[in-house]
Parts: sequence; structure tokens; C-alpha cells
Amino acid sequence: MFDSLSEKLQSALGDLRGRGVLDDEAISRAMREVRLALLEADVNFNVVKDFVARVRELALGEDVMKSLTPGQQVVKIVHDELARLLGEGTSKLAYAQRPPTTILLAGLQGSGKTTTAGKLALLLQTEGKKPALVAADLQRPAAIEQLIQLGTQVGVPVYADERSDPVKAVRDGIERAREDGRDVVVLDTAGRLHVDEALMEELAAVRREAKPTNVLLVLDAMTGQEAVNVAQAFQERIDFDGVVMTKLDGDARGGAALSVKAVTGKPIKLASVGEKLDQLEWFHPDRMAGRILGMGDVLTLIERAEAAVEEDEKEELERRMMAGEFSFDDFLKSYKMLRRMGPLQGVLKMIPGLGKQLEGLDQVDEKQLGRVEAIILSMTPHERRVPHAIDGSRRKRIAAGSGTSVEQVNQLIEARKQMAKMMKAMSSGKMPQFPGQQAPAPRPTARKTKSKRKKKAKR
Repeated sequence: MFDSLSEKLQSALGDLRGRGVLDDEAISRAMREVRLALLEADVNFNVVKDFVARVRELALGEDVMKSLTPGQQVVKIVHDELARLLGEGTSKLAYAQRPPTTILLAGLQGSGKTTTAGKLALLLQTEGKKPALVAADLQRPAAIEQLIQLGTQVGVPVYADERSDPVKAVRDGIERAREDGRDVVVLDTAGRLHVDEALMEELAAVRREAKPTNVLLVLDAMTGQEAVNVAQAFQERIDFDGVVMTKLDGDARGGAALSVKAVTGKPIKLASVGEKLDQLEWFHPDRMAGRILGMGDVLTLIERAEAAVEEDEKEELERRMMAGEFSFDDFLKSYKMLRRMGPLQGVLKMIPGLGKQLEGLDQVDEKQLGRVEAIILSMTPHERRVPHAIDGSRRKRIAAGSGTSVEQVNQLIEARKQMAKMMKAMSSGKMPQFPGQQAPAPRPTARKTKSKRKKKAKR
């Protein structure tokens, strides 16, 4: 996500970060590189011009020059201005005082409206709402069938009538949702290949009938400035409340996301960050600015972790960690939790300061990670519970059973050992010791426990 833009902006600001003193020449040089990076990212020219002028003005301000770390202050200014450009604050949906709340999705054909409708229904459902989907796209073949399939996958009712016109379909759908006690209705409307009079007239008629609480414009982030042009056209003809940016995970440049708020005045409310139905997120401008500048995104990381971990799993794992226990069963549970948080590349980029330190690791093939699970599942229940019981012959058997090498099995066993040390140290409030660091002298009780475990394993 925004990889190309992120790399160029970080490079442009890299020279400023460590500087104790800034002069006009250094700031001018950095601003030229920032300007070029934004233009290459397909950000609107006028937006770039205003952005660079504002950052330069603030960077040359008296507060920055008196700062103990002026370089870091300039980076913070760029971060804050990026957040402002992206929308400032978190823009939530409005909810009707008298249910159901209606959300009308508009956009061109191919922007991802129908898939977004299913994703939004799932997101609202996880937040305790009772959503329903209404099929109002009677133009595209199989649109209704696609929406019904999505509704089935997320467990949400779909109200559809192929014989009716869009206005009647919306009217009947909202009424049925009200009768069924649904408190949010998502309307999937028709699109066209381009903005035309027929599309706008149909949307206007549907809007008059539905009286939506929210009108969201669905835009394809991959189309860059064309998405901004579409947003302008919709803004002029049919007012909308906010934007849903799709395919954001595949957008290396970020031109559409960085331009749409400044051009239309409407914020990005939601972002699709993957193909899976659970990969629609609320858009947080400040967090996105942090990701772009390589500062990580701890809050989103925490939210994903909380969503990925079941409460009973969390409590049991914490209990075993506090007891100094970390078996391969625990390792596998932790590993599955991590996988549920999303692709490893995306998770790593949310950790502040990791950046270059994990260069190469963030390119790990997700398929290769399946070897970890294969190795653990090739162990016997006893071996998973008592890792130190795995001797040389057992390692050969595990490698053969998982289709891996003994070396890969050894690497996993060592990884579990280091993770167990870290977990135990964290639970006792001490820093973990890693290879290359001087470890404290082992306590007699630790040797005694280890000896007992060895005898038990032999038995």
C-alpha cells in the first residue's frame, strides 16, 4: 500500500531526520524531492503545490528553528499535513435516530460496489449491527446473484426483485428490512462505464425514494486521478457524504487517496485493503500518514490482534505464559493468530521502526509460512507438549512427515525456544536474552527443573 510513495517520501526526508540544525537550502532541497514524489504518485498538481507551500512555511517557522530537534519537527509537520490532506480525524457513518439507517453505495461499473456492499455488511455485523442488503443494480447481468452469494457468505439477508425497477426495489427492500428488524440497510445501486445522464437520473430517483442516511461513493484507487475526476463529476451532480476507496492494498502511488478530500471536500470513510470479505477497514488519516512515512500503525495492529484472538484463547495463552510454559501447541496457536491478522508483509509494516531492519523478511512468500504448520502437525501430541523430548531421530521423522528438511525442523525448534525465553522474561518483567547477548547466570532452581524434565522425557 503506497509503497512507491512511501519509499520516495522517506528518502526525501531522510537527510532531515538526523539534522540538529536546518537551513533554508536543506529544507528547499527536501521540499523539491517531496514535490517530485507526490507528482510521480499522481497526486493532483494544485494539491501538491498547496501542500509543499504549507509544509515549507511551517518548516521555516520560528517554533521549528528553536526546537532541539528541528529535523524531527519537519518530519512531524509533513506527517500532520499528510493527515490533513487525507481528511483529519476519523470519519464515521451517521446513524438514523429511527432505524433502519440506509447507506446508498454509488459509483461507476467496475469500481467494486457490490463486493463493497458485502464487506460493509460484514463489518457492521461485527460491530453489533443487524444489516441487510438491497439489490438495486438491475443493469449489470448477474449483479443480483453476486449480491445474494455475498449475503449468504456473511450471513446477511438480501432483498431482491429482478422484475421491479430500481426505485421499487429500494422501496420494497427497505420496508422488508424494517419488518425483519434490521437496523442498517446497504443499497447496491447500478453503475455505468462512465458518468452519463441516465446513471445520474437513476441515482437521483433512488436517492429521493430511499432518503439515505449516508451516500458513499465507491472509487477504485488504482485509477489514480481518473478516480478524482469521477468524484468531482458525482459531487457536481449528486452530493455524497464520503468515499469508500477500493483496491487500496494494490495502490503503490496513492494519488487518488491523497487528492480526493482536497478536491471534493469529502473524506475517505472506508478503505478496502484486500480481496477477502473481512478486509474493509475504517479509514484513519493520521494512521495512514504514519504508514506512508514509515512510522508504523500501532493502533490498527492492536485492533487486528484483538479481532484475531478469541477471549478464551487469549486468557489460556496468558496463563501458560505466566507459568513459563510455551509448547508447540502454544506456538501453533500464536502462529494462527498472526496469520488471521492478515498478510505478514502488512503486519510488519505496522510495527514502528522496523522498516529496513526486516528488509527481506517482509518479502517472505506466504506459502512458505505453511511449512511451520506442517512441521508442527507432523509431531506427536507428546512432542508438541514436551518440545525438549524431540531428539535427533524424531527430528528426521518430523522432517520426512512434513516434507521439509531436518535443518528447517531445527530452525523451528530454536525459534520456539527463543520465543519461550522472551515470553517468560516478559511475564516476569525482565528483558529477554537473545543470541549474541550476555545471559545472566542460570539459577540452581532452573537447572533442577531442567534435569527433572529430561528424566521425565526419557521415561
